[in-house]
Amino acid sequence: MAFLDNSGDIILDAVLTDTGRLRLAKGDGSFRITQFAFGDDEINYGLYNKNHPSGSAYYDLDILQTPVLEAFTNNTSVLKYQLMSNNRNDLLFLPVLKVNTNQNMAPLYSTLGTYLLASNTTTLSSLPTGSGVYDVSNATSNNGQRFFYLDQGLDSSLTDSSVRLSDSDSTLNETQYSIELNSKLLKLADSSGQLISPTYTDDDGFSTYIVDNSLSNFVTQMAAQPVGTDSNTENTILTGTRGTRLTFRLQASDQVRINESLFTILGGQTTIDGDNYYYIDTNVFVRGLTTGVSTTVPLKILQSV
Repeated sequence: MAFLDNSGDIILDAVLTDTGRLRLAKGDGSFRITQFAFGDDEINYGLYNKNHPSGSAYYDLDILQTPVLEAFTNNTSVLKYQLMSNNRNDLLFLPVLKVNTNQNMAPLYSTLGTYLLASNTTTLSSLPTGSGVYDVSNATSNNGQRFFYLDQGLDSSLTDSSVRLSDSDSTLNETQYSIELNSKLLKLADSSGQLISPTYTDDDGFSTYIVDNSLSNFVTQMAAQPVGTDSNTENTILTGTRGTRLTFRLQASDQVRINESLFTILGGQTTIDGDNYYYIDTNVFVRGLTTGVSTTVPLKILQSV
């Protein structure tokens, strides 16, 4: 991995993914480039300086000269933030996707900045009470198991919360999501604890699940706030027009639950309130398939030493 100097001419650095190279290597004429994507992972838009002493031509100079990452062939490492196109010129706000900490969710463990997952019941019982831990030893367990809630919609008080996004602007309302996770570590379950099969798993062992509003145990349409009231009927974290809510559970893989081999290979040891634990850091990446809105849920899987 390296950065490309972007201070001169514009650089276009493109490579084939693992799947693309595999198809090209067949040499049977079946290789065709059918899709591509752009992203702005490296860009800090806070560098835009409208007070630059040299004038407007220099407002975005620091952004345009930001070094960019060279292209990756590993599809699990690229384009965390994909760019989207929209031809409409009447949009004042774009939808967001946020983890809803108002619901019955364990909080981020503040000193670590991540959600804690107990790989088995022994680990769960050893962690300090009130630390906010998810039991992922069994997706159907209610022993410390909490749902992950993600709310989608317009997060601005300048938008109308008394109407639903599906009624006011259905083009911004997400009804289908992709959920990506490392299948060596975790499995996905709906809000009832029922494990589901991934839509596909790539050659790196990352599974993608496609869920939509036909699966009410995953995706539900949030209700509008009654006119003239300040009550938060959906207990949502959003301040504006509400879209859909994604709810899911997680279960640790058999290898993570039973032994510490993966912890020593992929993670290490950490101390929480004086006790030692094996840990693996991972993420669940969620994307709306209508607008492309996305978020990453940071996780730390723990096992007692």
